[in-house]
Amino acid sequence: MVELDFAKSADGLLPAIVQDKESGEVLMLAYINRESWQMTLDTGKAHYWSRSRNKLWLKGESSGHVQLVKDIFVDCDLDTVVFKVEQSGGAACHRGYRSCFYRRVVSGELEVQGEPVFDPAKVYG
Repeated sequence: MVELDFAKSADGLLPAIVQDKESGEVLMLAYINRESWQMTLDTGKAHYWSRSRNKLWLKGESSGHVQLVKDIFVDCDLDTVVFKVEQSGGAACHRGYRSCFYRRVVSGELEVQGEPVFDPAKVYG
């Protein structure tokens, strides 16, 4: 099994960059710990550590927009991963957009790129 270097981080969390397997679009950045890493490897579904909720989190557990992990790349220091995923439901962002990176800086302001794929109020209540 691949052993990541979780000891490099004081809180045991490592960044996970998430990209669409087909397009290469960056969908989100999340964090993994040993448990979420193992769950991802065991199930083929992306699991993360939620810093705001302080708990293990299966991506899509509330929305149904699960990420099926198709490839995993590990950096040279064993402290960052890239998950290449198939994003179910068409959106990775909890605000309804395909990518969490749906805003671009233009002349010092944030400009929204694209339209939401779903209404968060309907999905999360």
